[in-house]
Amino acid sequence: MILITWNVQWCRGVDGRVDPARIAATARALADFDVLCLQEVAVNFPGLKGSRGEDQPAELAAALPGYQALFAPATDFAGGQGRRSQFGNLILTRLPALQVFRHALPWPPDAAVPSMARVALEAVLATPLGPLRVITTHLEYYSASIRMAQVHALRCLHDEACAHAHAPRPDGDPGEPFAVQPRPVSAIVCGDLNFKPEDPEHAQMRAPFPTGAPAFVDAWQSAHPGQPHPPTVGVHDKSWPLYCCDFAFVTEALAGRIRGMGVEAGTDVSDHQPLVVAFA
Repeated sequence: MILITWNVQWCRGVDGRVDPARIAATARALADFDVLCLQEVAVNFPGLKGSRGEDQPAELAAALPGYQALFAPATDFAGGQGRRSQFGNLILTRLPALQVFRHALPWPPDAAVPSMARVALEAVLATPLGPLRVITTHLEYYSASIRMAQVHALRCLHDEACAHAHAPRPDGDPGEPFAVQPRPVSAIVCGDLNFKPEDPEHAQMRAPFPTGAPAFVDAWQSAHPGQPHPPTVGVHDKSWPLYCCDFAFVTEALAGRIRGMGVEAGTDVSDHQPLVVAFA
């Protein structure tokens, strides 16, 4: 299984051009991926630089036939021409999506800085590795306290999912909402997490769970022990300093199945670089 995670800056390249089809073509050139996790995907936001207000989930899906598009807006408000304006995360998968969850993340007030609502999009996928929860998200940029609250929420969601996996409930009738669906302990949490490898949020993501739920491992550190994370921003867009804020965290058993993990530095069709993770 191959997964790509990428903050695509509403499909805007360093050249200023917004082009969802170019994002899709670039991703396909990187790898024959099974799952594509994208952050900063927009619908009806003509105020974003270079955008014409296009429906980016729809355009990305059209450019990737054979993939199912799952969208979770973090912001959703009344826009122009009677349409909703939405901004959030997208999963494109050619693996069956058994369940989909859209988790609103905490947004405690921090009057000192600007902030916005955030969401974690979770898909339970039928994969060659078995049922697997893939969660993609984009955490708060300006406020460390909000960001840490969101890390805590991601950990609570994982702990809850593991509890469901270990405490099966009576099944409902097939095709009804109470029917039991797979809720595996194996999980990937990926996206633009807006912290650095040395930050306390990174350590908190990897902390053990008192309940015994499997801990998360940084996929880069697992695949490249002792090597520093390559930068994921500032590579082509020189308005940013060079640093890493994009990650893939995997549960412990999955870490042993990573056969490749890389940051693709060659593309400049976003201000972030895509991460490619391959599992055996």
